[in-house]
Amino acid sequence: MTNEVLRYTAFSHDPEGGNPAGVVLDASGLDDARMLAIAAELGYSETAFLTAPPEGAGGPEGRSFTARYFSPKAEVPFCGHATIATAVALGERIGQGELLLFTPAGPVPVSVTEDGTDGGADGGPGRGLRAVLTSVEPHVEDIADADLAEALAALGWPAADLDPAIAPAVAYAGARHLVLGAATRARLADLDYDFARLEALMRRLDLTTVQLVWREGPTLFHARDPFPVGGVVEDPATGAAAAAFGAYARERGLVPEDAVLTLHQGDDMGRPGVLTVELRAGDPRVRVGGTAVRIA
Repeated sequence: MTNEVLRYTAFSHDPEGGNPAGVVLDASGLDDARMLAIAAELGYSETAFLTAPPEGAGGPEGRSFTARYFSPKAEVPFCGHATIATAVALGERIGQGELLLFTPAGPVPVSVTEDGTDGGADGGPGRGLRAVLTSVEPHVEDIADADLAEALAALGWPAADLDPAIAPAVAYAGARHLVLGAATRARLADLDYDFARLEALMRRLDLTTVQLVWREGPTLFHARDPFPVGGVVEDPATGAAAAAFGAYARERGLVPEDAVLTLHQGDDMGRPGVLTVELRAGDPRVRVGGTAVRIA
C-alpha cells in the first residue's frame, strides 16, 4: 500500500451516487497540515488517512489500523462513509474479513464481505464488496429550547414543519448530530439554509451535521445532512449520522430494540445512496452497512 490518494463513493453501487470520500491507505510521513491540505484539495466531505495501529493495541494481525478523518476545514472524530469506503478499499487489496480501526472516537470494528445484491434504488450493477461498521457506544441528549429555536431559524423551518413523533435531540455514535424530523417529504426536499448562522450554532454545540429525517414507513427513512462546519453545504450519505440516528430511534421508541432500518440519502442532490442500520437487543452499539465503489 502507498500514500496514493484513492477516491471511492460509499453507500452506492454507482460512482455517480452515494458520498465520495478520499482514502489514503498509508499516511505515514504525512503531518496534520498535509492531511488537511489533501482533504481540502479533494473537496470531499471527508478523507480518511490510515497509519499503523497503536503499539500493543491488539486486533487482527495485518488488519488493524489507526484511522483519522479530515474534512476540508478540520479533523473530525469519526466519519462513517469514509470508513465504509476505506474498508472496501482494504478488502480489495488484502481480502475480505474483519478489520479494526482505531479512530479518535474509539475502536471501530468493520467487516468486509461480498455484496450479494444486484443493485437497487441507488443504481449501478451491484456485486463487489460491502462493509459493515460497528459504532462506539452511543448516547442521546435533549437540546435546549433556545438552541432548537436557533437551529430552526438558521434552517428557515417553522416549528410547525417538525414531525412531533420525532422529537429534536442530539445523538452521538462517534460524532454529535442534531436530529430533526420533517413532517413531510416536501419539507425535507426544500433545503435552503443560512450557512454561517447554522455553522456558528453547530460549532457552539460541537455538532458534526444536522440529521434531517422524514419517515416513510416503520423502518424506512429519508435523510439530509447539512455540514457547514466541514465546509460542505450538504453531505450526500452520512454513516456517522445514520449510526447516531439508529441509537436515537431505538432509545426514543420509534423502532424496536431489534430492527433493521433503511435510510435513503442524497436523492435530492442527484447522488442517491442507501444506508442500512442494524440494531440488536442487548448491544447498545449500532451497525451501519453499505457498498462502496472506486471513482475512476
